[in-house]
Amino acid sequence: MQTARAAARAAGEELEPLKIGVLISGSGTNLQALIDRIADGSLNASIELVVSSRPSAKGLQRAERAGIQTLTLSKEIYADPIAADEVIAHELMAHGVEYVIMAGYMRMVRDPLLATFPDRIVNLHPALLPSFPGAHAIDDAYERGVKVTGVTVHFANAAYDAGPIIAQRALPVEEGWDVDTLEAHIHEIEHELYPHVVQLLADGRIHVRDDLTVAIS
Repeated sequence: MQTARAAARAAGEELEPLKIGVLISGSGTNLQALIDRIADGSLNASIELVVSSRPSAKGLQRAERAGIQTLTLSKEIYADPIAADEVIAHELMAHGVEYVIMAGYMRMVRDPLLATFPDRIVNLHPALLPSFPGAHAIDDAYERGVKVTGVTVHFANAAYDAGPIIAQRALPVEEGWDVDTLEAHIHEIEHELYPHVVQLLADGRIHVRDDLTVAIS
């Protein structure tokens, strides 16, 4: 898919918006960043479906205000993660999704999604991987007293927070910051970096090498 989009761009063709599905679990601020960039014309993408693991996620309201179709699965379906991902993969495919964008999605993706979208599921992590993987990366980095942390965008694979790294942006940690200040600065970077990476995908500029590193043309 990246090769085809790159060839079309090189030939001077106008690229169709990249069709993405967004997976959320919470407030959806990164979803909103994507919505805003699409609306102002700086991101050549269209959000075809937003999937939430929680019916109370505020991100669902953001999607609905933007006129985006949403899907929330019941706890009973999520009790079987394979079955849940089979449903999600089916719905994303039915909506014509080309890339899956995880935006604060607090569940690990499993084989049904990974096999349906190989090297096409992207995740955002609030630390400089491979340092501080896991669900509490900001707190972990802060408690360790790091002087530099940041944000990583990577492809998801079967190993948690270990897929090929697409982009990273560093953040120097200033003396006197509390953890809430650090988190606010992390989110500012996320809201800039994530749409940038999605635009690189839309332009066909990202390629995963055989050694599982990422080239950006």
